[in-house]
Amino acid sequence: MSAKYSNSFEFEQPLWAAGIQRVAGVDEAGRGPLAGPVVAAAAILPPAWLVTGLPQELTGLNDSKQLTERQREQFFAFITGCGQIEFGIAEVAPAVIDAINILQATHRAMNDALAQLQPLPPHALVDGRPVKSLRVPQTAIVKGDARSYSIAAASVLAKVHRDRLMLQYEAAFPGYGFAEHKGYGTAKHLAAIAHHGACPIHRLTFAPLKKDAPELL
Repeated sequence: MSAKYSNSFEFEQPLWAAGIQRVAGVDEAGRGPLAGPVVAAAAILPPAWLVTGLPQELTGLNDSKQLTERQREQFFAFITGCGQIEFGIAEVAPAVIDAINILQATHRAMNDALAQLQPLPPHALVDGRPVKSLRVPQTAIVKGDARSYSIAAASVLAKVHRDRLMLQYEAAFPGYGFAEHKGYGTAKHLAAIAHHGACPIHRLTFAPLKKDAPELL
């Protein structure tokens, strides 16, 4: 077993050794944008991969932000189609984000993604800070999407799923450039909001969309 595989299963390995075979990586995409849902995903990789290494189709698996769109799409296809990985993907809509705040919405999405894994996994590896409301025991890992294959897989699932949703919103709400910026607050997006106003997928509690926020431009 190479050091590469050992390092990237660093957090899974002791759990597997303790008899916890179903360890879920959990990550989210879309906390920061001004529009669209927040998406979370959970993925359980086979413990046997600690010995064999990742399948060739997942060579280079990493934090989704470090991958090209083509790589993400290829990894997504394998993760969801290989039949060896349990996974769940969940969305929380902009209206709910506005109602309960983005942090709570992100945590809800994580729990909803985990709920698709039945039975619930005994343990989760979460990217970033601990999630107090998580429905299973957890290990929170700063920059976990670059340090754990399980979290990296969840990162890819969440990112690709959300990007595809934003492409659909581009067709439903033309003129905002959602296909390009995926809802993030780029200069082009801010200019579109200033010109067209908010559309149904905008997060109205986010600056600069809040009614008491300063002028957009």
